[in-house]
Amino acid sequence: MGARTFKRGRMVAAIAAVSVLPMLISPAMSSAGGDTTAGGNTTATAAVAKVNATGSKLSSRVDAGRKTTIKVFSPSMNRDIPLEVITPADTSAPRPTLYLLNGAGGGEDTATWQRNADVMNFFRDKNVNVVTPLQGAFSYYTDWVNDDPELGSQKWQTFLTKELPPVIDKEFNTNGVQSISAISMTATSVLNLAIAAPGFYKAVGAYSGCAETSTPVGQSAIQLVTGTRGGADITNMWGPLDGQGWIDNDPVVNAEKLRGTQLYISTGSGLPGPHDTLANPAMKGEIANVANQVIVGGIIEAAVNYCTHNLAYRLNELKIPAQFDFKPTGTHSWGYWQDDLNNSWPMLARSLDI
Repeated sequence: MGARTFKRGRMVAAIAAVSVLPMLISPAMSSAGGDTTAGGNTTATAAVAKVNATGSKLSSRVDAGRKTTIKVFSPSMNRDIPLEVITPADTSAPRPTLYLLNGAGGGEDTATWQRNADVMNFFRDKNVNVVTPLQGAFSYYTDWVNDDPELGSQKWQTFLTKELPPVIDKEFNTNGVQSISAISMTATSVLNLAIAAPGFYKAVGAYSGCAETSTPVGQSAIQLVTGTRGGADITNMWGPLDGQGWIDNDPVVNAEKLRGTQLYISTGSGLPGPHDTLANPAMKGEIANVANQVIVGGIIEAAVNYCTHNLAYRLNELKIPAQFDFKPTGTHSWGYWQDDLNNSWPMLARSLDI
């Protein structure tokens, strides 16, 4: 079988895999989301209008030890956006920032880094600000061309690259250096943000995301997340599916814009792996949870694996360096994303010079 025939066969399989997911996904299965509770002893500061050139401003701040919850006003979306910040171990000098995004739930459900991964302990000894938005469900963290009847106004690219950083830099005394990492839906987003603002992020960590947006596989994935789960009309995101907007926002098509950005990109194969057993505490001893993760998470990850290989082919063609982690097993689930954060950290730390 020739390479072209093999690739076409894998694409058909990937489309088929994504297409059957609406029939399989249960309410308990969520690939990303958000925990908005601060917890612990808190100290609230008054909402001070600290306005910068973009018109964004800090609206409120609540400190709880190393975890701080803030709201930042977004002029482009005309609303306050809640975020969580893990502050550095040592704040005696300006520190860099890692933007760590939740996935499809955007921090609005319980499938978040805080709830499902040991991020507080992971960053316990690290001198970095870790910033996570707690909104943005099903938005792909991009600028939508139209307001959507279900999701409303979505201008996340503007918020994340223009409105938010000045507030974070000022409020948390950063050194202005930033990288970004994300999972699932937002693993597509971070690559898209990087091509929209080349050089803005020193490094990108993309864990289990489909980088394509202008292909049938990529658009099927977006329809599943944003259309089926989010209830939105995905043409409100970048216009008609055969239009230029989907091409302009495709990291594979626009891979040249990733040159100079350090890249860590990972995916499992979709086959059951070490985190897909009853020994995983997240399964709560329930066979049904394991089956859900193996079947649904396996199908999703197999499609992601296809997309990730296409990105690898493109970057290799352009001779753009990237660190790819193609795991022989692994489903679309949190145990592997915790591993990805650990495995990508040396690269992220180097990019942030810490």
